[in-house]
Amino acid sequence: MTVSTRQGELRRDISQAIGAFVVGMALLALFLLVAGFDVPASLTALWHGAFGSWYEFTSATLVRATPLIILGLAFTLGAKAGMLNIGMEGQFAAGAIAATWAGLQIGNAPPLIGVTITLVAAGLAGAVFVSIPTLLRARFGVTEVISTLLLNFVGAALVSWMVTGPLQEPTRSYPQSSAIGMAARLPHLGAGSRLHAGFLFAVFLALLLFILLNVTSWGFRIRAVGAGPRAAAIIGRMPVAGIGAWALLWSGALAGVGGGVEISGVSYALYQNLSPGYGFTAIAVALLGRLRPGLVLVSAILFGALEAGAAAMQRDAAVPAVAVQVVEAVVILVMLLSMRRRA
Repeated sequence: MTVSTRQGELRRDISQAIGAFVVGMALLALFLLVAGFDVPASLTALWHGAFGSWYEFTSATLVRATPLIILGLAFTLGAKAGMLNIGMEGQFAAGAIAATWAGLQIGNAPPLIGVTITLVAAGLAGAVFVSIPTLLRARFGVTEVISTLLLNFVGAALVSWMVTGPLQEPTRSYPQSSAIGMAARLPHLGAGSRLHAGFLFAVFLALLLFILLNVTSWGFRIRAVGAGPRAAAIIGRMPVAGIGAWALLWSGALAGVGGGVEISGVSYALYQNLSPGYGFTAIAVALLGRLRPGLVLVSAILFGALEAGAAAMQRDAAVPAVAVQVVEAVVILVMLLSMRRRA
């Protein structure tokens, strides 16, 4: 593929992503109008909640974007190999549980070691959690779409059990864990800001995945299997099933790391409903980013802005925060339709 062809595809992907987002915002405005809300006031509140000041942008938008970047990359990695990981909510929960457990055991370890152990534990938990769908796909041909989706409910149930059982705080008064140790917490980027080092780690992961997918032979095999599994098996003599399985395992590990970053950088404790649907929103993030790590990064920031602005819109204009899900749904539909036409 020539450089000009790649540039043309990139421009087309960006234009389709912008178009999908614009259509979603237009339908959100239409929904607000039909529902009887003050559209200018609502959209102004949405903007100010996301970009109104440096504090809102860093402490609200970028903080919400951080798990979306990591989970969007997780979905991208699986999808590149033709594996649709719909169970990132469950893997996020598994990672959060493991990160909480590890963070409670750290003690007075040096912060770098404490955070590393916490995030590694989260990644391993995510990989273990997705290993069940991986084995079902490899051994019995069960599609990972169904098995990963169903395990989301198991992940939520595990969190509920943990915060009312093994990991519940000592007084047994609240359904949550104790706070993790200071050594397991990600440092904040600036005094008075909620933005933590997990955002920089997420950006690093996006750069790393871009390099792996586009420069290495491993990335070539991933993309070849996703683009044409039969051709990859017959012409390229590639172990298609094995490559897909490893891609799904790494996808689950990344989703688990997302849960670990949320514990280490934001909540510092495990509780029910820790994720407001990050695992599902990240699918829209990855699709809007056209499964390109760089565009996924930008897409996640846009969706982080929507999430942050939705809270302000509900507070200042009395618009239910769930209204922004109109945008997410439209993005998914538009991008899926454009991918189908392209195929």
